[in-house]
Amino acid sequence: MGARACPRPMGRKRGPESERRRPWLVRDMSASQALGAASDLGQGGCRRAWVELLAGRVKRQKLGPEGEQKVRESAVRLLRSHLNLGDLVLEVEGPPGKQLCLSRLIDYDGPGAHIDLSSSLIGSALRDQAAQLGVPAAVLCSQVVASGLVRVCEADAVPPPKVLLTPDQRKKLSSLFEIAQNLLAQSMFSRLSFCQELWKVQNSLLLEAVWRLHVQSIVSLQELLESHADSQAVVAWLSRDLRLLCEQTEAPCKHADVARAMLADFVQMLVSRGFQKNADVRGTVDPEWMSQVAVAVLERMLASALEALAAGIQEGSAAHKAVSCWFGVFSGHMYGSIISTESPKRFFCHTLTQILTHKPVLKVSDAVQMQREWSFARTPPLLSGLYRRLFVILSPEELVGHLQEVLETQEVNWQHVLSCVSTLVICLPDAQQLVNVRIEALPAYPAGALWTALCCRPARVPAARLRVGRHPGPEDWVSRLLTHAFESCDLDSMVLAFLVARQAALEGPAAFPSYAAWFQAAFGSARGFHGSSKKALVFLFKFLSDLVPFEAPRYLQVHILHPPLVPSKYRTLLTDYVALARTRLADLKVSVENMGLYEDLSSAGDVTEPRCQAAQDVEKAIMVFEHTGKIPAAVLEASIFRRSYYLSHFLPALLTPRVVSTRRRERGAGSAERGVPVGVSPKSCLSSQLPRVPDSRAALIESLRRADKIPPSLYSTYRQACSTVGEKKPEDAASQREVEPSCKEEPLGLLTTALRELRASVTDPTQRDALLAQMAVISEQLRSALGLGEDDSDFEGAPVQLSVRAPKLQPWEQRVVDLLLTSFCQNLMAASSVAPPDRQGPWAAHFVRTLCRRRLLPALLSRLCQLLHHQGPSLSASHVVGLAALAVHLGESRSALPEVHVGPPTPARGLPVPELFDILLPCRTQESSALCLKFCTAAISYSLCKFSPQSRDISYSCLSPGLIKKFQFMVFRWFSEARDPPSWEDPASSPWRPLCLPSVDWQRAALCLWKQRTLRELLKQEGLHLTYRDWLQLELEIQPEVDSLSDTERQDFHQWAIHQHFLPAPSATGGCDGDLEVACATLVDVLMDFCQSSRSYDHSENSDLVLGGCTGNRDIFSRLQEMAADLEQGPAPLGHAAPRGHFLFGVFCRRLQALARGWDVASRLQRQQELLMCKRILLGLPPSVLVGSPRLEQLAAPDCDDFFHLVNSELRNFSHDGALTHDITAHFFRGLLNACSRSRDPSLAADLTLTACQTQCPLLLTSALLWWPHLEPELHRRWRRCSQSPLPAELRRLQEARHFARSVLSPLAAPPTPGPAWLCAAALHFVIRRAGKESIRWELGQLDGQGEELLVFLFFFSLMGLLSSHLTPQAAGSLKPLDVCAEVLGCLQRKRVSWLPLFQLTETDAGLGRTLLRLAPDHQVRLLPLAFYSLLSYFDEDALLQEDAFLHVAVNMYLKLVGLFVAGETGAVWTLAHGGDLQAQGDPVSLITNARLFLLQSIPRCPKRSFSDVAELLGASADCDPEVRAALLSRQQAVLDPDLYQAPRLF
Repeated sequence: MGARACPRPMGRKRGPESERRRPWLVRDMSASQALGAASDLGQGGCRRAWVELLAGRVKRQKLGPEGEQKVRESAVRLLRSHLNLGDLVLEVEGPPGKQLCLSRLIDYDGPGAHIDLSSSLIGSALRDQAAQLGVPAAVLCSQVVASGLVRVCEADAVPPPKVLLTPDQRKKLSSLFEIAQNLLAQSMFSRLSFCQELWKVQNSLLLEAVWRLHVQSIVSLQELLESHADSQAVVAWLSRDLRLLCEQTEAPCKHADVARAMLADFVQMLVSRGFQKNADVRGTVDPEWMSQVAVAVLERMLASALEALAAGIQEGSAAHKAVSCWFGVFSGHMYGSIISTESPKRFFCHTLTQILTHKPVLKVSDAVQMQREWSFARTPPLLSGLYRRLFVILSPEELVGHLQEVLETQEVNWQHVLSCVSTLVICLPDAQQLVNVRIEALPAYPAGALWTALCCRPARVPAARLRVGRHPGPEDWVSRLLTHAFESCDLDSMVLAFLVARQAALEGPAAFPSYAAWFQAAFGSARGFHGSSKKALVFLFKFLSDLVPFEAPRYLQVHILHPPLVPSKYRTLLTDYVALARTRLADLKVSVENMGLYEDLSSAGDVTEPRCQAAQDVEKAIMVFEHTGKIPAAVLEASIFRRSYYLSHFLPALLTPRVVSTRRRERGAGSAERGVPVGVSPKSCLSSQLPRVPDSRAALIESLRRADKIPPSLYSTYRQACSTVGEKKPEDAASQREVEPSCKEEPLGLLTTALRELRASVTDPTQRDALLAQMAVISEQLRSALGLGEDDSDFEGAPVQLSVRAPKLQPWEQRVVDLLLTSFCQNLMAASSVAPPDRQGPWAAHFVRTLCRRRLLPALLSRLCQLLHHQGPSLSASHVVGLAALAVHLGESRSALPEVHVGPPTPARGLPVPELFDILLPCRTQESSALCLKFCTAAISYSLCKFSPQSRDISYSCLSPGLIKKFQFMVFRWFSEARDPPSWEDPASSPWRPLCLPSVDWQRAALCLWKQRTLRELLKQEGLHLTYRDWLQLELEIQPEVDSLSDTERQDFHQWAIHQHFLPAPSATGGCDGDLEVACATLVDVLMDFCQSSRSYDHSENSDLVLGGCTGNRDIFSRLQEMAADLEQGPAPLGHAAPRGHFLFGVFCRRLQALARGWDVASRLQRQQELLMCKRILLGLPPSVLVGSPRLEQLAAPDCDDFFHLVNSELRNFSHDGALTHDITAHFFRGLLNACSRSRDPSLAADLTLTACQTQCPLLLTSALLWWPHLEPELHRRWRRCSQSPLPAELRRLQEARHFARSVLSPLAAPPTPGPAWLCAAALHFVIRRAGKESIRWELGQLDGQGEELLVFLFFFSLMGLLSSHLTPQAAGSLKPLDVCAEVLGCLQRKRVSWLPLFQLTETDAGLGRTLLRLAPDHQVRLLPLAFYSLLSYFDEDALLQEDAFLHVAVNMYLKLVGLFVAGETGAVWTLAHGGDLQAQGDPVSLITNARLFLLQSIPRCPKRSFSDVAELLGASADCDPEVRAALLSRQQAVLDPDLYQAPRLF
């Protein structure tokens, strides 16, 4: 109505007054004012205002109440649908000065503006305005705020598209949102109306404005999206703005944090709404609608990112940044505010599915041909990064399972699938195990059983060992795919298995076996997947034949060289396939016969030339022959199956004619010199004192000849050619005697000449420009002398193998290396006489790079090992200086050098080349220490002088930290003046200068270097300063009998180092912060590490010192004893806080926890060795370490908790027959009496401690009973020193228990048991074992009236003795432990005493059950089933059958016995017990057989009440013994329905 009355658009500006007034005008509705008419100041148009028009209509129409309501509702609908509220309100004017402009409130940012205005005023004005218009106030307020929001968004001059606000817009919105929040607080704001107004102008909305509505809690993102009716429009709008947001997030701007926060909130909302399990029904629309919108937005964003990746976006472009930003939302921290992890996990699974199924246009044939291009290295980093983010929240099992599910149910994008597999095996080691399946040692199952074995997990098929990962579930994925493929001839499973295996093999052996190894393991034996039937064979070869047109040559070669094993009657299937594959290879111009022996078949790269490959095969075959002493298996296989390559390429490369020396002194050492050309003098540059090594090449040739693997004619030709070449040698040698031996025509002579010319270039500064050219000449001559190839500088990542104890190198290589090392040392000394190292030019670095060749470097390092480690004392000063400089330059090239794997006596681990010198220079003796000091001084001095302060980082990386620490160690040790604060040397003095003198004063050179300020700066670097732990490790290697320091000097040095240097030093510099306890703990830790490894580090095996096999730890252990005594005598801790445990037990506990727990021999021996070291350390320290002293003012027991814990958790498992060794037992009681003597009441303190032992550590009491004859005199003597009273009551109780045990064996009547029954039983057991009687039947009769518990406990100790005799045969006395157990058991059965509970003990048992378990080692408790059925022949079956617990115990013991047998523990026990004679007391198989027969006979005779827990027995016996299970089931059914099994009554 009003629209027709005013034809002019309401939003048009109308003159100056309109410019002054903003469109959102709200009147101050005071009580005295009424609505006026607004005069139109513009030209033309309507003269009356909108209010007058409405008033006129109302006056002219007389309507009833219903009509008025209808008209009012129609007007409201009209206003809400068509009118611009800003212009409508503009029409409503009041008196001047009473108008309130909302836009000015928003725009104005000055202080003190509109102080008289408040939120209540604005609300009142809008409420009055709504009343005049007949519009709900909430609707009017929502429309006003929406209009203001839109105008703010449109105020920026920057053209769209954009999603972020400017600072000015944020300021205006902040004011507007404050008004909106006030309106919300007054219930004057309609969110629904507000959202509808916004959607009308959605193209003008900025995403940040929408986000801020959400953050300010005005309208949430979910409410806004739900208010739109068109889901497609919502998805399109939000997806577009999110892409823009991603671009602007990665763009350099000031508001990137805001953009990231926006993206995080939007993604969290979409994920929580799209992937929540239970939809929130509180919304205004269907929750399913909102979920679909959220999922659609996320899918569209991921699809656009994947399409951008497929299009090949450039790094740094806007599209690349947007994709990178969106992929970043898959980081785990993005979903921290989502309480449940299920939504993100479902989102990640959905995303992974979308990636795998995105545009599946590639066929399987395309995947077979192109999968080499989809390896991890070639996958776009953005995509592989996305995979890794998705892998974080999903476990490896879930990933593999989800991947398999997608592949089985949907069409997939093979590129994404295979790149995902590559990322999986590279980035997740656990997933490698899930995919990596190799079948080993499967038994020859019949056809049906084979598939059962392959389908089952390894735990259910013990003989079928599938090497899989640690996780249950999909660990046999590839195996199950193949199994399913052959069972149902499923081509999809077959394709998938091959694609996954090949893709994983592309990532190298670190992630997956080579394709050749996998194919041979899967199909190369009768246990393969194809061995069940002819149908399976046909299916396999049909599949392989279909792949031939698409296969890469490498895969075809694998199938030909490692074909599937096929029965002879189906051989034609294989021959047909091989013919087809050979034809394909011929089309590709690839020959199978010319493949190398050690060629990598896992890659799909180009095939190398046969000649090059043959030379590599010869080198590798010689290397394998050197290590094994046998002809390599690859060579033997090639001689049979690949004779063409073997005869045409391998043998000619192996049988290269070489010089045969005729001199007598060379024949003994293997005279055939490797690679020596005609006429080379053997004396060239050879040090006479160096050893010669036999030739492995000649030995391999001889082995092949004896095995008839070399044709006689070819071998004769080889020998004749060698002789022909050697005939030229005499005349050349004669000419050498007559002419100067320049050898210009020989490679070695040419190399000598080139090296001599290099010396001239080094010493003459005018010729240094020709240095690089001369080095090129040397490199060429070196290549010619050694026969190196063009690519010999490429190490291919292969580590260098080196044996420190016996380094080996070929004689000819040794001569060349000696020549090179001699030249380097001479050149260095000559150059140093002219200029210092920093002004000598780069000749040394270029020289060392020339030495770093693939074939020369192992020989160089082996020679350095011989010279430094074995012949070091005989080296001259110039040799030491030259080799030290060589080590520095080798460290400079460390990044280009491979790791060195050193053999014994050092750990077999990869070392960088600089760290090798730390191994080669020990500090054990005076001679080796002197060499180490010289070498370290020369190396550090050269490094500091060679590199300028600007390149100091290079010098740090050139030196091994070990050498720098050894230099500090030796300087402290040898020079007492170095222990004082240093006086700085003149900076102009160079530490290199003393090393260049004809006679080197090494002491002066070392002290000169020590005082250098540059060295102090070097030592400030992390990891280079000598720490307390480093000092201990080095000092422990010193052998005192050949030390440079006397005993007194060494003790003084130790005292200075510990108490003056390292103890007060801060921990940041490797000290102890003044804490003596920390110093002791570190010493103990290092001492144990050293002693554990000393026997493998070339120390004396027959050393008779305190600890380990090294002579150096005697004095260091003395220092530990001194420091421990200082701690004991130190002041008591302040206050009354409970004292903490002794530091020593903390060290022991930490080390023992780091060891692997297990029942295997290796784990037990390692733990036993560690515990032996712990015990030796405890015995060497005061006994007060075991027992803490109570305070004089307290009546408390000494603190023994730490020692009790060590005994119960560790020492107990290595105790024997219920007792510890005498030494540790006596040490404890010494400490106990010493601690009690310091108490106010010694007797009470001792009684409290021993009473606690009964429940907390009973093993100490039984140990005291065993060693009482040796322990009692010392206890009496020590007690008399501290008290004149009798022994404490608990010690007297032990004395009485021992007396009771002796009285039982005497003719007199036994007195009553004086204490706990188990304690008396233990004493009696030890006395019986020591007495060695033929029978104890009479002694057992003495126990009548002593109580049943005593016999039960005696039986328990007898069982432990029986098991001890099995584990340690020497424990058996004259009376066999089995007979003792039998007699005690007979006594129990005669007295009708139940003994079965002894076989049902658990840790949860309270009281005596727990005490008994703490008296027996865990491995003996595990062997209780063995003891149970060893006494089978002594059972009183009739009495046992009447006991309710018998059936449960018997079945449980039988199942555990079978488990021990399967684990191999019973066989080991029998071997130990009987010295390998398994027939001594019956072997384990016969014991299990008898036990099984006993069970089967006893089950039918058991009473009904014995079957109350038969369900548990049935569950336990399910996988162990089907016949026992059947017997239990049968008897159970008879109990449940006895009528079915009653015999019929015929009479």
